Amino acid sequence: MNYTSLLLDHSPASPVATITLNRPDKRNALNPTLISEITHAFTTLGADESVKVIVLAANGKVFCAGMDLAYLLEISHNSVMQNKADSRRFHDMLTAIYSCPKPVIARVQGAAIAGGCGIASVCDIVVASREKALFGYSEVKIGFIPAIVSVYLVRRIGGTQAQRLLLTAENVNADEAYRLGFATHVADDTALDATVAGIATMLATNSASAMALTKEILGNLSGMSLDAALDYACAMNAIARTTDDFKRGVEGFVQKA
Repeated sequence: MNYTSLLLDHSPASPVATITLNRPDKRNALNPTLISEITHAFTTLGADESVKVIVLAANGKVFCAGMDLAYLLEISHNSVMQNKADSRRFHDMLTAIYSCPKPVIARVQGAAIAGGCGIASVCDIVVASREKALFGYSEVKIGFIPAIVSVYLVRRIGGTQAQRLLLTAENVNADEAYRLGFATHVADDTALDATVAGIATMLATNSASAMALTKEILGNLSGMSLDAALDYACAMNAIARTTDDFKRGVEGFVQKA
């Protein structure tokens, strides 16, 4: 696929791939093209065995301003069925990121608003610029509702603080996002790239299959009873024991002992 709204950087010699939103003149706002390209890029990299970690970044001063204004105006005139199909495409994009078997690091160098905040919320690790990052859900200000992104936000930070962010539509800075459990790391702007690179390098030393199975477990546990969760965990534990990475890891450990 020839991308027009994002950049894909992946050297076969590196286990880290970087997807960069590249509509800086539009504040990296989401339109059908960008949504489709994000979905495709994560699906493709998720299946690429040479990739162990994905960094999601953005060019310009804004990480992602949510839906493109021209696009919002267009969908306001669509039929219910057209909007249902469009919502499904947005859902599919978030799912492609959230369910990607590779750890995903969001490099948030500026504002992540509405759908842009939703994108950050489905990444495994969120590294935020202390000086410039902002996070907020502005949907209720324009008569819209943060329906799809709310599901992920509640999972990420819990219901009480999710209610606060979704109903007030306030923007919070990096330190507050960290306090709420939304951001996992905060770095000074000058140290943002080094922090992201350090985390990516650390992740890349781990077993790809073990990280994929761990992500699968974490994604499926919500809503399970204790007994069901433990049964599921036992089954996943058994699967992990059959992987090549586990066998190599045990052999290496025994040889060192």
